[in-house]
Amino acid sequence: MTGVLADVLDAQRDEERRRAVRALLHRPLLTPSDPAYGLVRKHAGYLAEWFAREAGWSLHTDPGVARLRKVPGDLSDGSRAARVPGGGARARQPFSRRRYVLACLALAALERAEAQVTLGWLVDRVVAYAADEEIAGAGISFAMEDRDERGDLVAVAQLLLSLGVLQKVAGDEQAFVNRSGDALYDVDRRVLAVLLSTRRGPSLVPAADLQARLTAVTEDVVADTEDGRNRQLRHALARRLLDDPVVYYADLTEPQRTYLDMQRGPLLKRLTEATGFLAEVRAEGIALVDATREATDFGMPEEGTEGHATLLLAEYLSDQLRAGTGPVSVAAAEQRMREMIVEHRAHWRKNTRDPGAERVLTAHALGRLAALGLVRVRGESGENGEKVVPLPALARFGYLRPTIRGKKDTR
Repeated sequence: MTGVLADVLDAQRDEERRRAVRALLHRPLLTPSDPAYGLVRKHAGYLAEWFAREAGWSLHTDPGVARLRKVPGDLSDGSRAARVPGGGARARQPFSRRRYVLACLALAALERAEAQVTLGWLVDRVVAYAADEEIAGAGISFAMEDRDERGDLVAVAQLLLSLGVLQKVAGDEQAFVNRSGDALYDVDRRVLAVLLSTRRGPSLVPAADLQARLTAVTEDVVADTEDGRNRQLRHALARRLLDDPVVYYADLTEPQRTYLDMQRGPLLKRLTEATGFLAEVRAEGIALVDATREATDFGMPEEGTEGHATLLLAEYLSDQLRAGTGPVSVAAAEQRMREMIVEHRAHWRKNTRDPGAERVLTAHALGRLAALGLVRVRGESGENGEKVVPLPALARFGYLRPTIRGKKDTR
């Protein structure tokens, strides 16, 4: 019986660790209010060692916060922008360049703030910082002169609330937008201190080019030895397998592909055992599938008008992929969406019949499909227009017509 009990306890421990890994992959910053925070604290030693060994990511834990300092495997992927969970329709929009700038200015203001701040106080500081010549020279202006600007700053405040940097004491953000009130927050300095996740401080990087700056602030120090280079390759592949929906062989460098060809079995075994993911290995690439959906940012299919429209557009693009017709213009995708609005008007929201609704639905669907690694949108608006490139994993959302091989006699 002792051996059986030990096996049960070991299995329970391993499952707790998998849940903690999945929680950190989904939410790299956890506070005590998160249901998974206790598990992460309980297994902090194992988690810190595993993430450091497999992905080169460090884990910070203390009585007030747990922070996995994730470094993306693909710095050029802009398909998964910050969003406000549970906010209004405008707040849920992907963060724009201006919102990111406002978020950085708000964090700079909070570094010098008292234990409590109001939204109005935060606005005043952000407006003052935004007047800096370098920010203005970069094309960012912010003076709180219209409702859109107030809405952007409210979205930033709501993001900081969701992260735990701010904790609401009283008031309402919408009242501030309507100029009828204010909101009062506590500032959590533990969370604020660990929010920045870089190898080097951005202010220490002289490069002006965005890609060069991203590379500089996330660059790992690697020993110039064979072991050091192999470790760097292993970390780069693990980061993409853990963080990206699909890893296509065509997107890997030659050294990464060579390393993966030799070490695919052991690498996938370690990652799947620690996460509970299922490895799907195909001719075009690899995906680690989360059957629990605990580590999934975007699900598909989803309920609602947008979810149904995204699934139907995926089916249309999958048919084009199977037919080998090449990239599909965004205009063609919008035309197909227009046809689907007519076809499903009895089931979709009434505002989908408004002029231009097909463009909104198509943009949402393509954004979701791009974030899931199912399509890529290339080109710019203009004479040639943007093109949608269906990727191999999209084929699973296509359906073949049934083939009836015999006719049953019903007489």
